[in-house]
Amino acid sequence: MASFFCSTKFFFLLFLISAIPIAIIVSLESTTPTTNYYQFHSTGWFRESSKWDDVNNRFIVSFTDTGGLGVVNVPKGHKSEDVLEETCRGSAPEKHAGLMLYNIKMKGWLLYHPCILETKSNLICELDTGGGKSFADDVTVDAEGNAYVTDAKGTQIWKVSVDGQLLSTIKSPLFHAKEWYNDIITLNGIVYHPNGYIIVAHTITGKLFKVEINNDNKVTEVKLEGKLKIADGLELLSPTKLVVAGANGVKLVESNDDWITASLIGRSPVLTHRVATAAMVKDGKVYINHALGMGFPKKKHVFVEAAFS
Repeated sequence: MASFFCSTKFFFLLFLISAIPIAIIVSLESTTPTTNYYQFHSTGWFRESSKWDDVNNRFIVSFTDTGGLGVVNVPKGHKSEDVLEETCRGSAPEKHAGLMLYNIKMKGWLLYHPCILETKSNLICELDTGGGKSFADDVTVDAEGNAYVTDAKGTQIWKVSVDGQLLSTIKSPLFHAKEWYNDIITLNGIVYHPNGYIIVAHTITGKLFKVEINNDNKVTEVKLEGKLKIADGLELLSPTKLVVAGANGVKLVESNDDWITASLIGRSPVLTHRVATAAMVKDGKVYINHALGMGFPKKKHVFVEAAFS
């Protein structure tokens, strides 16, 4: 048996096995999306989250691998086949996801916001989480400028003031899954609703929760018709429609009773090999953020318009 593992046949078999996924990826990469898309070169492999800045006609992206933020300017007359260039507009000492950064050395959370990309420093605040296992994942901002940060490990939401002070921590038994294996990664995507509350998702179960921040942080589970399963980034398409992004696809959810109940009304495919992590709205259309870049030495990333059906 040992001689087989040292034989030419074994190495040839190993080559064939490794060649199969590579061939699949090459095939997937050679397929042009059927909807509108934006592609851009970057210096890093991972771009966890993105937002569309309609005032300056650009995308804002976050660097998961190196830390920091970047912008991708979209010129007039842009065509999908044109490859844009990413420009770094902010650096950070540690890796981060979304618009959130965890500084390991200082054991605190550093919060970024796209509105201050033009300044020398993007650091808004540093939070003392009080120890324990924590992982800041996503952030949203209410009408008064307070930030709400999801903790995917501590299963809680931090409320942070405009000047960077930790105001309160929102917890609820409802945030936890019944099965331990569904509770390894908990709260993830979060959005502020214009009616004055926040909606937050549980990563693995895909459950949605409504948190009434003006009613003593009352937490209720949104009664959902249909299953989401894997909920990463959230984005409001309208007050009644919510986009839920995940590696297994992007889902469109609708509620006609102020998010007491909701229904799954559409699904959009994603570039599975690139791993979908977030969604954003540009000109009334949903675009999917894929975290993984492809290519060498320049990595190419792509935002693809969702096609719900």
